Amino acid sequence: MAQKLTGQNNTPDPFTLVIFGASGDLTRRKLIPAVYSLFREGLLPDDFSVIGFARREKTDESFRAEVREALETLPDHGPVDQATWAEFAGRLRYHRSTFEDAEGFRSLRERLAREGAVGNCLFYLAVQPASIQAVIDQLRDSGLARPGGGDGAWSRVIVEKPFGRDLATARALNRRLATAFAEDQIFRIDHYLGKETVQNILVLRFANSIFEPIWNQKYVDHVQITVSETLGMEGRGAYYEQAGALRDIVQNHMMHLLCLVAMEAPGTLAPLTVRDEKVKVLRALRPIPPECIASEVVRGQYAGGTCLGESVPGYLEEGGVAPGSRTETFVAFKALIDNWRWAGVPFYMRTGKRLPARITEISVHFKAVPQVLFNAPPIGPMEPNILAIRIQPNEGISLRFQVKVPGPAMRIDPFRMDFGYGSAFGESPPEAYHRLLLDAALGDATLFTRSDEVEAAWTFVAPLVDGCAAQDGGKLSVYPAGTWGPREADDLISADGRAWYLTRRRGGKPCEEPDHGG
Repeated sequence: MAQKLTGQNNTPDPFTLVIFGASGDLTRRKLIPAVYSLFREGLLPDDFSVIGFARREKTDESFRAEVREALETLPDHGPVDQATWAEFAGRLRYHRSTFEDAEGFRSLRERLAREGAVGNCLFYLAVQPASIQAVIDQLRDSGLARPGGGDGAWSRVIVEKPFGRDLATARALNRRLATAFAEDQIFRIDHYLGKETVQNILVLRFANSIFEPIWNQKYVDHVQITVSETLGMEGRGAYYEQAGALRDIVQNHMMHLLCLVAMEAPGTLAPLTVRDEKVKVLRALRPIPPECIASEVVRGQYAGGTCLGESVPGYLEEGGVAPGSRTETFVAFKALIDNWRWAGVPFYMRTGKRLPARITEISVHFKAVPQVLFNAPPIGPMEPNILAIRIQPNEGISLRFQVKVPGPAMRIDPFRMDFGYGSAFGESPPEAYHRLLLDAALGDATLFTRSDEVEAAWTFVAPLVDGCAAQDGGKLSVYPAGTWGPREADDLISADGRAWYLTRRRGGKPCEEPDHGG
């Protein structure tokens, strides 16, 4: 495993991982495989165990069988080694209780004490948002939270997104957590921050002297951030009805990416310092006035169409979606950061479901060279330099620059210098949960979200949610599945003389031409 940014020891103290919601999809698809990978790689302490906590009737043995089945059915996980599994399975336990039953938490504490595991505990809340407060209250009342860890042992809690539905509910949840845990015990998780390519943004910027001097309004024309998905609801229609693209993607994933691209260099890589700089970016975001939201924020909803060669239903035909729903599945807008570094530089943001490709990418578009010499007719105008950071898939970085085409004529074409994680290191980056679970066990909060960061993000996003709903009854633009969203998104960026841009890799090589939206 690569060296951690913080330089910490990579082996945690002995601890017990308690997963609330152990019967859920997140546990089966992400958490247990990540824990198994950490165990298999020798990154967990010898004295380590897992307790699955859920309401369904199960025994330790049936829980182990479910875990084994989950590991074997994951396409990219590889075969389960029998000897490793036997050792891992012996560390798996199951505890049955509802989240509201105080007796269930009391007996959990007794079980931890009986098994000699009541010391260090990492509690993972893989539960529905409506159940978070109940679990927090029970952890507090049962004494499992132990704020401050006065006896030398530690307890920590990992809380999944969404963290609130708006600013008021986020603040209320922060207050509730504070009744049971100190801030340094709380790890608000967003798996995007665990992706190697997201972490690499800081390294790209601050470990390479060629980039940071031009990373500002003097040289950067604009920045684009795209988070596109080919999937529709996949059985999550009821959840998505309560979220929409603004809450589901913009408030967390996209705000994190924006912060890492725009933040100032932290004084150190200590978690507190890094997160301080992220919060400064969010507080510098220029609010979009309510009267401007109708013209400056594009919301769309996918209709039936063809995506990846298959006919797919529209959003209103998905299970769990209310008839006539006004929930957005696509959103695009322009953000401005009112600080010295980024004054006047627009950040164009877009995200959507049922788009033609699954891509998360940040592209930094530099200003064109002066229209003399090569950038003037008959040779110019030339395309500007673009630095593209591919978060997923085909993780990597590409830089577009100009080169002379061989021959007697002065012909200039753009060329891409490309770095890919898979080709460079011979393997794909590890899963995000792999890194984040290890960091939480180590007590490293760098890649987790602090309370003031959550509230600062909601301070910007909540008015967009409210303002969009208030405009013309929540007016939406409809786009066919398999397209790049509504035409209004193209109009948003073309009004400034720009166009959406993406890089792709086909056949292991970067495309020769950008893929534009629309």
